[in-house]
Order: sequence, then C-alpha cells, then structure tokens
Amino acid sequence: MKMDTRLIHGGVFGDPHTGAVSVPIYQVSTYKQKRVGEHAGYEYSRTGNPTRAALEQLIAELENGARGLAFASGMAAISTILSLFNKGDHLVVGDDVYGGTFRVVSHVFNRLGIEASFVDTSDLAAVREAIRKNTRAVYMETPSNPLLKVTDIRGLAEVCQEAGLLLIVDNTFLTPYWQNPLDLGADIVVHSATKYLGGHSDVVAGLLATKDEQLGEELHFLQNSIGGILGPQDSWLLMRGMKTLGLRMKQHESNARHLAEWLQSRDQVERVYYPGLPTHPGYEIASRQARGFGGIISFDVGSAERADRLLEQVKLFTLAESLGAVESLISVPARMTHASIPPGRRAELGITDGLVRVSVGVEDIEDLVKDLEQALS
Repeated sequence: MKMDTRLIHGGVFGDPHTGAVSVPIYQVSTYKQKRVGEHAGYEYSRTGNPTRAALEQLIAELENGARGLAFASGMAAISTILSLFNKGDHLVVGDDVYGGTFRVVSHVFNRLGIEASFVDTSDLAAVREAIRKNTRAVYMETPSNPLLKVTDIRGLAEVCQEAGLLLIVDNTFLTPYWQNPLDLGADIVVHSATKYLGGHSDVVAGLLATKDEQLGEELHFLQNSIGGILGPQDSWLLMRGMKTLGLRMKQHESNARHLAEWLQSRDQVERVYYPGLPTHPGYEIASRQARGFGGIISFDVGSAERADRLLEQVKLFTLAESLGAVESLISVPARMTHASIPPGRRAELGITDGLVRVSVGVEDIEDLVKDLEQALS
C-alpha cells in the first residue's frame, strides 16, 4: 500500500466485535483473567491497552519497524530510550537537538553517570572523532532543530555499524510520511507525536519504532517499568490525527517552500534555513534520503529587537512553543525551545537572538506571505 492508504488502513482497522470503523477507546485499567496468568492478551493497562496497542502497531507499520511503543510525551519516549544505557556509557548527540533533549541528557542522565558529547552529526568525520571505547549510541535529528542541518542517515548508520553503536534518529520534523530512518540503517526512530503526527495542538504524546523485535522488547520492559505510557483517549486522538497526516504534510511543505523562497528575497532577512532550498548545504542529501523537506523554516532577522518587533506585528502566526499543527506557529528558539542551552553554546551553534523559527501551517499561502510582509515592513 502507498503511504496515504497505509495512514487510513494501516495498523488495527476498526472493531471486529461491533463493526465500528474506528478503534474503540478502551478506558480501562485492568482486565479479567480466566485463571492466574491466563488472560486475553491484556492484564494491566500500564503494560498494555488495546487502544494504545493499535496506535503502536500503526507507527511500527508506518516506519517499517518490528515494534512500536507509545508514550505520554516525546520526552517520555526519549527518556525511556536513554534508560537503555548504564553508568559509564557515553553517547554522541547532535549539537543542536531540541532543548528538552539537551536538558535531559546534560542535566538528568549525566547525574546517573551517562556521558555525552555534542557533535555536528552532519559531519561524519566529527562523529568518528567523538567515538570513545565506552560509546554506546549516536542520537541525532535530521533536519535538526532549529538550524535544520541535514545528516546523511545511511552514512552515519555505516559509522555506527562499524563501531557497534546504536543509531537513534528523531524523525519528528519529517514524520514517516517523508522519511523512514529505519530503512536507512537506524535502530530506533522516535517522534514527538505532539507535533505533526497529532497535528492539531490537542494532544501530547511520544512514539518510537525499532528495527528489530528484541530491541523493542527491551524498550517495552523499560516503558512498563518506568510507566510513562500514553492513555487510551490520547492514543485515539493521535490515531485520528494521523489519518490526515498525508494531506497536511503536503500542504505544510508546499507553503513552507513558497515562504522560504519569498523570505530569501527580503532585505530584512539575513539568512534563511530550509532544506528544500537548493542553496541549503544539505539539499542533495535531503533529496536523496527523504521524499519531502517538511514545513519548518528558520530565518535570522539580525537581532533580538528585530525579532521582537516581528513577533508583535504578526497576526496569523501564533507565538507559541511547539510545531507541526494546522495553524502557523512562530517562536524565538534562543529564548523559548532552546533556552536551556547555555548562551555561549548557542552562539557557537548559530542559534542567535535574532533567529526566528516558523512552523508553517496549512492556511492559504497568500495570507501567510501578506502577514509576514506587513510584519517585516
């Protein structure tokens, strides 16, 4: 099946007991057992719930993986993945990952004795140089957040395989609609499903899929032990949102491509970051490993003052954390999503005070251009 069809008919379709075309919300905590240890597949909803299981099967199928898991948030999914590692282990992590990922790695798991080096994963030589004897995994985003750097997933997978490392890819920005990291050699793919997969600013969730069943079982053990699971109502909402993922992603990208080209022509904009522009340094790799470029644009207006004036003037772009919703959102990463990264480190990376990130929604592109034009002027 093609992706648009799989989004509708993939996973568990409907309810065989009633004929309902939507998976029911199993609002239940425990399940009747015939005898001790003999049950119908479910015993306690932290361990497994039929609604959540339908969602987990869906993300596994969409990412061409062996096992899927659903969590209460993207950070719950990421934290469970990080719980695979032990005291004394070392990780190589992308240098401009989401601020929450940076925070949990450098301020939580470091206290448990897990070390990390933050490296530009688009530079494979830099990744090789950062690998130590105790390195266990590479964690990366592509495109990255917020500078939209593109990493060669297949090339990085080869580096990891040579060194016996796990490769973990955050696929939030492109979703399985545009990119499938497991097909390119990754071991785990993770999503903040709050973003494009949900798509409507009404659910907080995290999803992951694994290449093989054994790794999936290890992560399920951790999920069950830690307990950061997604509830049945949010699981149902997320499945509902994912049915229209294809329609939304095509409109997000069409709008973003148009807007990025327009922003390049504006004197008030010093630089535009969007992988779909032929001038982007990662354009060729992105074209090769993904089927689309997504709906996120970052651009630099030169200073915090100019960024603030822009934010005060926009009418259709909502100043808010998050991304990937039907409505266009705008933010300043240095003071919002990436505020947990020290100022000096942000400056080194290029996350300036004048950097603005836009999650382009599905509104009419002419209205979006007019709004940014009046705001920049």
